[in-house]
Amino acid sequence: MWLLWLLCLEGALASSTPEPASPPACQPGSRAQAQCQTPTESKGKCVDINLTSCNDVSYSQTMYPNLLDQETRAVVEHSSEYILMSVIHNLLQGECNPDLRLLACSVMAPKCEEGKAIRPCRKTCEMLRKNCLAAFDAIDMAWPYFFDCDRFFVDEVEGCFDPLAKLRGETEFVDDTPNVAPAFIQFTHHSFPQMVRVLKKTASRCSHISRMYSIGRSFEGKDLFAIEFSTSPGHHELLKPEFKYIGNMHGNEVVGKELLIYLAQYLCSEYLRGNSRIQTLINNTRIHLLPSMNPDGYELAAEEGAGYNGWVNGRQTAQNLDLNRNFPDLTSEAYRLARIRGARTDHLPIPQSYWWGKVAPETRAVMKWITSIPFVLSASLHGGDLVVSYPYDYSVHPLEEKMFSPTPDEKMFKLLSKTYANAHPGISDKSEMRCGGNFVKRGGIINGADWYSFAGGMADFNYLHTNCFEITLELGCEKFPLEDELHLLWQQNKEALLRFMEMVHCGIKGVVSDKVGNPIKNARISVKGIRHDILTAADGDYWRLLPPGTYIVSAQARGYSKLLKKVTLPAKMRRAGRVDFVLRPLNGKTPHLVRDSANEQYNPLEHFDPHAQHTQHERRGDGRRSVQPRQKPWWWSYFSALNQPRPLWLLKYQ
Repeated sequence: MWLLWLLCLEGALASSTPEPASPPACQPGSRAQAQCQTPTESKGKCVDINLTSCNDVSYSQTMYPNLLDQETRAVVEHSSEYILMSVIHNLLQGECNPDLRLLACSVMAPKCEEGKAIRPCRKTCEMLRKNCLAAFDAIDMAWPYFFDCDRFFVDEVEGCFDPLAKLRGETEFVDDTPNVAPAFIQFTHHSFPQMVRVLKKTASRCSHISRMYSIGRSFEGKDLFAIEFSTSPGHHELLKPEFKYIGNMHGNEVVGKELLIYLAQYLCSEYLRGNSRIQTLINNTRIHLLPSMNPDGYELAAEEGAGYNGWVNGRQTAQNLDLNRNFPDLTSEAYRLARIRGARTDHLPIPQSYWWGKVAPETRAVMKWITSIPFVLSASLHGGDLVVSYPYDYSVHPLEEKMFSPTPDEKMFKLLSKTYANAHPGISDKSEMRCGGNFVKRGGIINGADWYSFAGGMADFNYLHTNCFEITLELGCEKFPLEDELHLLWQQNKEALLRFMEMVHCGIKGVVSDKVGNPIKNARISVKGIRHDILTAADGDYWRLLPPGTYIVSAQARGYSKLLKKVTLPAKMRRAGRVDFVLRPLNGKTPHLVRDSANEQYNPLEHFDPHAQHTQHERRGDGRRSVQPRQKPWWWSYFSALNQPRPLWLLKYQ
């Protein structure tokens, strides 16, 4: 894609008249900017447009100077503004075009009638800004200054013209973001800007239950956007479990990405329509959807196109890293500790040696995300086969490529996996001749290490470092299917996606507090017979996934006595059982816990800013931070190489 963009830029430059360029008098950063005023209509001579990028506008004549005070056609053609207009279709991958180009033409080559420049309508500019700003955000580019709706555009009462009237067939320009989401979903592949736009519009339509946010940035600077659904977007609510889906971890495995984009629209639409199932789910769960963990890899895979992508092209990141091999290997340590009587095999720390290797910014961002939110249940959506796999993914004997290696929560992981598999018509199909047919005798599910063993996986890290249980969904043998297959894939997965989310309410939940009601953070919840504990969140609340059965559950915390309770979970129970614990302090005194900073290991995640714009902070060998300037966006080098003043107005962060 970048090669195509470069060729388009060179073509735009080659088509320009080779005359010396002078900087526009009113462009931001110019010396004359302080004296710049809103342009006014002036009497002059109407001339033919003769600008290649504006040859399809609805009028034939313009006049100079234009609204940017550019005196001649040659000055316009050599300007950064015109170059941007010429290549904006490729920059935004077709998003908002030709609308933006025609709008730019109305400023650089305004309509001329009877020797007078007619300015474009403000409402057209405002509507495009509302609908297209997300596309610029997606490539980290500022909204162009010549699209300043107050400065270069006027209201209808002042005599404006609509530059998009011809494009729309003279229909009225209306807002395409109504208050209620449409019932239909467009089952298409989404480029990165298109994905951002859909998520942003969905969050806007359902702003009372939804929020779009970024967990960090990819190596090439793309935001890792997530969208959440909750009755209190942006906030954790007491006893409300946190759930997440992650798609497109491997850039060329795109089905998961598209399904999560569709799922976001579906949840919004159905909630507004009064679907009781969806309303119950959102009212009682905080749901996070991360459609693309590897947007850089997706861009590479998409260049080959659907149906033509190879098995590995775009799988890895721009740093040539496989994200599902890039997480800390805590599984080996868990196996070692399991042989030691009384040793804990949960909430394992990240080894210091891990940070000596190459850790992708995408990996860091996800690790910081899942350690800052008390996630309970998760699934990562992949492609290449049709099966559900669950931890451990790394064999208990490292030299064994295929060996059954269960976690202490084997029964729960099998129940979670079967829930998705049984609700998916393809995975539950008994035919051994189909995609994934070799897993039929296993019920469409498999222990990850029993399938093939690998270290550094995300699912194992979730389980061993946090409270979160994560499984892996392989959603088809074709990694980058044709567009006409996407609707069927949605129909096959929709019910399974919903049922799996509902499983976050399986087991028990509660609050651990002291005798006066103060919540106790990091209290340890243990289940007899299962060597894996979970910790309470900041508000003292917890969620422990458990299959039906009878259990002895205990809660304990430093400075408090241990408390045990017997719990029975019926087979048909549809919601988590409430089990609270009130702990009594040892020696009758409330403990004042002091953080033992002297014995704590340095954790780079605490200092990692996934949203850093200007600088990247990294720990040097002497323990101090070094400050490195953040790279400019990928497109900046082409514009800055032009034989004219650098267009700093394109940068969001100067």
